[in-house]
Amino acid sequence: MATQREGFALDPVTFEVLKNAFITTVDQMAEQILRTCYSFVIYNRDFSSALNDVNGDSIAQGNYDIAVHVGTLHYTCKDVIRYFRDDMQPGDVFAINDPYAGGTHFPDVRLIRPVFVDGKPIAYAQSNGHWSDVGGSVPGSFDVAARDMFREGIRITPVRLWDKGVFRRDVADMIAANTRDPASIIGDMLSQAEATRVAERELLRLVDKYGKDTVVAGFADVQDYVERAMRQRLAALPDGVWETQDFIDRDPSGGEGMIPVKVKMTKTGDRVIYDFTGSHPCIGSLYNSAFGSTFSAVAAGMKTFFPDLPLNSGFYRPIEVIAPEDTVVNARWPVAVTGFLMPFEKIMNSIYEIWSGIMPQRAIACAFNLEYLLTGGRDLRAPAKPIFMFYDWLPGGWGGRNGRDGCNVTTACFGTGLQSQPVEGQERGSPILTMEYQVLTDSPGPGKWRGGAGVRKSSILREADQTVISYICDRERAVVWGIQGGLPSMPHGLSIARAGSNKVDWLGSAFSDVPLNSGDWFSRPTAGGGGFGDPLERDPALVREDVADDYVSLERARKDYGVVLRVIDKDLAEYAVDEVATQAERARIRAARRGWLAEDPEAVARRFRAGELDALDLVRHYAVILDWDTGAVLPNSTAQFREMYQKRAAAYWPE
Repeated sequence: MATQREGFALDPVTFEVLKNAFITTVDQMAEQILRTCYSFVIYNRDFSSALNDVNGDSIAQGNYDIAVHVGTLHYTCKDVIRYFRDDMQPGDVFAINDPYAGGTHFPDVRLIRPVFVDGKPIAYAQSNGHWSDVGGSVPGSFDVAARDMFREGIRITPVRLWDKGVFRRDVADMIAANTRDPASIIGDMLSQAEATRVAERELLRLVDKYGKDTVVAGFADVQDYVERAMRQRLAALPDGVWETQDFIDRDPSGGEGMIPVKVKMTKTGDRVIYDFTGSHPCIGSLYNSAFGSTFSAVAAGMKTFFPDLPLNSGFYRPIEVIAPEDTVVNARWPVAVTGFLMPFEKIMNSIYEIWSGIMPQRAIACAFNLEYLLTGGRDLRAPAKPIFMFYDWLPGGWGGRNGRDGCNVTTACFGTGLQSQPVEGQERGSPILTMEYQVLTDSPGPGKWRGGAGVRKSSILREADQTVISYICDRERAVVWGIQGGLPSMPHGLSIARAGSNKVDWLGSAFSDVPLNSGDWFSRPTAGGGGFGDPLERDPALVREDVADDYVSLERARKDYGVVLRVIDKDLAEYAVDEVATQAERARIRAARRGWLAEDPEAVARRFRAGELDALDLVRHYAVILDWDTGAVLPNSTAQFREMYQKRAAAYWPE
């Protein structure tokens, strides 16, 4: 017979059954959304769900929810409770997308349903979906030039969408009318509401079987269990203080130079404090994060190092976050925050670096940066539904790990639940034809354990009119970095060639509302992950295999790894290591590489403009950052990048 455990209300068997039932309930919400959503964006899993207790704290997340959402859903639930606490009835459903109340950004719209038993709410079911457009100044609602929320789309403070089970069509239509695709918005709204109904049904089934008191006790027990486990894990690790920083590429409204995101972690006993003091003030762009997103980045970064623990509010209790107001990590109304994913991923990768030193068996270098491509206009193929929205993201490479290469072609750490969108579905829904989509040779950051590979995707606009393109990315200057001697990956950015022209223009990693005409071609890569360990220590046989697999070119095998290969049969991908030449080349690189980092950046740039060096040479060997369009040196960015490179790479090379 099962016995009750100290500190828990439930016996172990009932606890395990309910713990897994709560998670399964959230997964069932996801299945409902996948089968009923209207938006191709949501269909490709840009959504998350949760169960929250009567206080709004998270009881359970699903197995495929997106990292960026997980640490924010309790905040938005609490805000709805605060607003409607004494005015809720069975059948009510509320909506909110407010980043200043703990959400992420305006496109992430949450629907929240209270679950009633005996006339009182015992829990809340929450469905968060990324709507493909919420208005604002550009299609897709990502305007790089936005300095405040008024160009970013509609802000939904807590509002009732279903009143005692009756759909408030007037409120829903008002919200949808402020977007570019109101029919899809209404469809996704209904889909999300039905997902919360699925959760309600499952919770009431559990109440019928186990009783209300047992189920409510389970809500508390699962959180206490995770908190206890998390504190035990922390207590077993050494105390200390760790500091690092990463950078956002630029402030479009300011001078040249990268934007620091500083992180100091203090671990004492069974708790940790993350202090972002010293991070840059809010910038004149959408690349700011409100507090909820910053907290979520901390939680998601830490969760990577404790993957076996369920995720709920118990995980958050040992964590304290200090984020000074009016900085890029704690923006307040009305500062633009739709591009919060840029500071978010800098925080996650900084936390990866800190915890890699504490738990070296799980060490990992920097991952590529998520990017969003948004194109919208009139689809001349479909007069019945002329407005199209093309909202795309790509996979890329994760950082090299201690004893393993990084994961190739993987969705971003921002949201590992995201799917890579099938081009066939994209082409059916929009007049954009994919011409190329392939793994990108030489994208992995070199290391003893190389980063994972990124991709390149090229497309052409077909039958369309009044079309504009926007690109939301980063790491064009703060290039994906390696650790413990590993090298960087490559700069992000989009290129475009106009119809009838052979000239390719570099537009970079951040722009909005650029006109696009039928026949125009555009292409962008995603970076690989940063390297782990000195690339000159990589087994030459592994480099040979990388060349055979097209992850690394013959040229970069020699330049980055010092491995000289003889071609036996290129068509059969057969190569042999020239042992003598490899030893000589590695000795040459060891003797020269510290000197490369001291070379005058302007002299290096002249060699780039003359075609003697390429962008990979500059970021991997000379740590020089340019305006990749003009070839001009960016002196402040170069100084910052060189400092980062010295600490993460050169400091680990043997003398």
